[in-house]
Amino acid sequence: MSTDTQAPAKGRPIAESRGERVRRVLSSRVASAFALVIAVLWTIPTAGLFISSLRPEDDIRASGWWTVFTDPSFTLDTYNYVLYSDSQGGGLIRNLVNTIVITIPGVLVPVAFAAMAAYALSWIDFKGRSLLYIAIFALQVVPLQMALIPLLSFFSQGLHLGDLTIMPAWNLSGVNTIVQVWIAHSIFGLPLAIFLLHNFMRELPGDVMEAARIDGASHSQIFRKVVLPLVTPAIASIAIFQFLWVWNDFLVGRTFGGGEATRPLTAVLGDMAGTWGFGWTRLPAAAFIAIIVPLVVFLLLQRYFVRGLLAGSVKG
Repeated sequence: MSTDTQAPAKGRPIAESRGERVRRVLSSRVASAFALVIAVLWTIPTAGLFISSLRPEDDIRASGWWTVFTDPSFTLDTYNYVLYSDSQGGGLIRNLVNTIVITIPGVLVPVAFAAMAAYALSWIDFKGRSLLYIAIFALQVVPLQMALIPLLSFFSQGLHLGDLTIMPAWNLSGVNTIVQVWIAHSIFGLPLAIFLLHNFMRELPGDVMEAARIDGASHSQIFRKVVLPLVTPAIASIAIFQFLWVWNDFLVGRTFGGGEATRPLTAVLGDMAGTWGFGWTRLPAAAFIAIIVPLVVFLLLQRYFVRGLLAGSVKG
């Protein structure tokens, strides 16, 4: 009896699948060398920024940063000026502290609420769950710029329905306005965080949840002792994205901040050069101060970030 499918003859190579060919090409020496070249080219601007931040002001004005290899000259005076000087373009240590104070709650609050909301939408059966999830997903379509004025009006004028005052004006001033920045970052970061965490949590084994319920665990216990350890890489990945977005934000801090007392670092970098651009030589040091903290955070959480990106890509 003949069949259409025949075993390959002895010694005859089996046809290579498309995925195996792609994997073989991407892992070749040529591909590795190409990736290395891209990494070097991608790093050159950052290296040039760092070298320029360490050069004396006269050298920055006279030549490019690459001349440091033939005529090396370094100083920390620029860093000392931009961090601690009371003159124009200095005193960034206050703004750096403001950015840290804004960023930490701006990351922890939305990620914590997003994790709880994602669990509820994934594993708690309640009426209207699907509609609520669709509404949260749809909020990602709303541009940030469209929500700035209504939210600012809510903070400054309150919420009124005719003659009925639903919420009075907050009337915050000075350092207290930083609360508005926290709330704004949390509101704008929640939809995407809930959407991503929901996708991760829905992939968790249902047998594990059912076993925990049979053992008498409540939803709170399941969330804390079962779900959180399993989705830690995903939470770390989302926290990194939220951290980078809040740290590098300019528009929200500028709109909801209360002036000099709460201005983040990004809000003052554009003013450092001065009206006529005389202070541009201090920008490399200020810019590197702005990027060093996110760089350290990313390097510390890199392994969680990679695991979070790969979560769910392999089954079994």
